[in-house]
This record gives sequence, structure tokens and C-alpha cells, in this order.
Amino acid sequence: MKKVIILLLVLPLLLSFTLHKYYVALTEIEYREDTQSVQMIMNVFMDDIELAINKDYNTNLKIATKNELSSINEYYYKYLKAHFKIFINNEEKAYNFIGKEYDGNIVYFYLEIENVSLPKTIKVENNILVDHFSDQQNLIKATVKKERKSLFLSSDNDKGLLNF
Repeated sequence: MKKVIILLLVLPLLLSFTLHKYYVALTEIEYREDTQSVQMIMNVFMDDIELAINKDYNTNLKIATKNELSSINEYYYKYLKAHFKIFINNEEKAYNFIGKEYDGNIVYFYLEIENVSLPKTIKVENNILVDHFSDQQNLIKATVKKERKSLFLSSDNDKGLLNF
């Protein structure tokens, strides 16, 4: 009888955790002194980015299926350029879309900026997914010469500056 009561008390708590969806994307930024480049890895939930791009560009990506659009990387890059901007030493930098990788329900985007002098400041504007999910949070982790800094961006505050 005790086990049944405990189960009845604990079960609603467990279900409440599984029903609550969280919206978090992580972008790791690293300055590589050896190549004078900034390498970035962004990870986003697949279903969230698919919904956003499908709605914004009136398409159907069909991510990670045999019917995935052959032009999917173009859609990804277009979306990222519209919603993720980076400024190094007060100058906006264009980045190259190196590629993407799927792992479970996460898509990893690989981005790179070439010919970068040592960053003293990195400013990030990141409103990835906030138009579609008001509680979206975008975590930025940056490393320059082994010094690590972080930003926590949201729909209320989608810009941040890191000083190195």
C-alpha cells in the first residue's frame, strides 16, 4: 500500500518534467591563434530549428529523413545569417558555414571566421528561435587564449559583449 501511495505522489512530478519542454541553444566560440580563425559550434534542437525555418521560409525541410531537402544547408545558412551576428573588436564579421551534423535530436552547425586578429572584444547578437519560442534561451561560451567567458541571451536580451 505504501508503494502505491508513493507512486501516486511521485508520478505526477515525473510527468510534469517530461511534459515541460525547454528551449536552449548553445554556441561555443573559440579563437584559434594557430590559424588566426574563430571557430564556432552551435547546437540547436532539430524540431525547433525545423519549425522555425519551415515557417519563416515557407518550406518543408524534412530534417534527417530520406526526403531531406537537398538545399537544406542553404536554408540553415540563410537562417543563421539573419539571426546570429558576431562582432570582433567592434567589427561585424561574416562567417562561413562549414557544415552540419545530426546527433539524436540535436543539429550541430559548424561556422568559421578566417583571418582574425586576437579578439579583445566579442559581441554577439543571437535571436535564434526567439520569434517562435518566447522562452528560448541562447547560451554563448567563448574562449580566447584559454580565457573563458559566457553570455546568457534571451528574447528580452539578445545581445551581449565579452571583454578579453
